[in-house]
Amino acid sequence: MKHAAGTLAFIARCVILGLAMAFVVGLFWPGSGERMRARFGLTATKPPVAATAPAVSGPVSYANAVAIAAPSVVNIYANKIVTEPAVKMYDNPVLQQLLGGQPTTYKHSEQTLGSGVIVSAQGQGYVLTNNHVIAHASDIQVLLYDGRIAQATLVGADEETDLAVLKIEAVNLPVIRMADQQSLRAGDVVLAIGNPLGLNQTVTMGIVSAVGRQLNSSSAEDFIQTDAAINPGNSGGALINTEGELIGINTLLIGNAAGAEGIGFAIPVATARKVLDQLITTGHVVRGWLGADYAFVPLAANGGLPAAARGVQVSEVYPGGPAAQAGIKPRDILLQIGDTDILDPSDLRRREAAIKPGSKVEVSGLRDGVPFHIEVTLAQRPTTSTSPSLGN
Repeated sequence: MKHAAGTLAFIARCVILGLAMAFVVGLFWPGSGERMRARFGLTATKPPVAATAPAVSGPVSYANAVAIAAPSVVNIYANKIVTEPAVKMYDNPVLQQLLGGQPTTYKHSEQTLGSGVIVSAQGQGYVLTNNHVIAHASDIQVLLYDGRIAQATLVGADEETDLAVLKIEAVNLPVIRMADQQSLRAGDVVLAIGNPLGLNQTVTMGIVSAVGRQLNSSSAEDFIQTDAAINPGNSGGALINTEGELIGINTLLIGNAAGAEGIGFAIPVATARKVLDQLITTGHVVRGWLGADYAFVPLAANGGLPAAARGVQVSEVYPGGPAAQAGIKPRDILLQIGDTDILDPSDLRRREAAIKPGSKVEVSGLRDGVPFHIEVTLAQRPTTSTSPSLGN
């Protein structure tokens, strides 16, 4: 019995001594245990760790962005004299003669509410807005963010993009900062600032739903689609990013009448800047024109590739236009303009619009599968007589 007790005491002392030595080694030489286990092939296998997405934190408030941009957004009140047909009170010719007849038309005043953005304060203040806000207006007044009221005069308007530039006489005007359009992506948070329903300056939030939207098959311009609430009175107001920079001019709403919800459109800032410069310089916008309409290339004509993969098919050639004079025909497949590949119909419209009228350019394509190269002298694009159907 004494022998067994002595053995247990000996083992206990060895264990305690071993633990003490392990503690000292671990304290002064950390990691030595791992190295010893690895040397004798005793390294433990670590369980796999699930990959986690990097944490992305957005701002909890967009008040700073609004504070930067809001002073540059103005309210616009455009007064118009509208002539409308008179309501017939009676149709009987005898009654008309006895009662002195009746007027065929009558005039009345009408006020259009809208918004605008101060884009320049050099010498005179320039305000960018929508053409449909101020079209046919006899008197235009601008309410500034600080409460001042300024009389505005029209510098120029462009029906195709629905943009107009106003000039106001005022000092200390806050000019909005314009964003780099190339960085805009679907899913980006955006804010719309304007004067909806005459409620005065209001901010709504949404995201970019899509970029490069075509609303008119014959137009060279595209739009930003957003679900930020845009209502009557927002027209001409600012669509900004979370840095308070202008990315678009709010212009169009597809409302409940079309069974739609959360579908609004803004003119991209890159387009607005080009139109702004031309309107200030010349009072109008000049665009190049080939004189043809285009469609996507049919699958069979494009070697079985997707319809939008390459080029356009000429759907119509306008008599007497540049394309007709150069010999381009309907059903021709156009693949290049100059040295640049044509991607799709909207791409070609943008490219031809950017070329100065009178310039000569080589157009390459296929006619019945045979390659051709034709030199075309572009003309000035005719002005549109009607604007797109606008909902605000």
